[in-house]
Amino acid sequence: MQTPGEFVSGQVRSVREKVDQLAETVAAEAQQVSAVRSQVGEYIREQRSAARVSLRELARTAGVSNPYLSQVERGLRKPSAEILAAIARGLKISAESLYEQAGILDRRAGNPDTVAAIRSDEHLSERHRAVLLELYETYVREHAAARGTAAADAPGTTQDHSAGEPPAPHPSKESA
Repeated sequence: MQTPGEFVSGQVRSVREKVDQLAETVAAEAQQVSAVRSQVGEYIREQRSAARVSLRELARTAGVSNPYLSQVERGLRKPSAEILAAIARGLKISAESLYEQAGILDRRAGNPDTVAAIRSDEHLSERHRAVLLELYETYVREHAAARGTAAADAPGTTQDHSAGEPPAPHPSKESA
């Protein structure tokens, strides 16, 4: 039989262990948030450089202060969805791409280079980019499902495609 002092000591130990576990979880999540902030800021900086837009000009067109945008690019601030949309407009890129970088939106299926190429093509309107991305993602999903079925039917007979690129459509599959 435990004495009241032993019981309390056991409870305190249990609570300390739980607090330590929660502290580790919070620290890991804080690192993850910091990494996402840094990632979205780096992406904004890359897009701004590619568009040859100064920090000052982007801040003006996005309607944010110069210091705030600088802090976003350095990963010191986490911009809201509205600010990301304004930055995207200023960069003339899809807000969806910034939302993905910020972890607000799930990443699209497929090769990231192909998705980036579609998003960065200045000859396409936002609507055309969205339609192309949706079609591309659909083809990638269908190909993955077909590969999964083929692998289940005949293991070892699926073809590998470099860098996750889907193959050209096969005529017999088009008519099916």
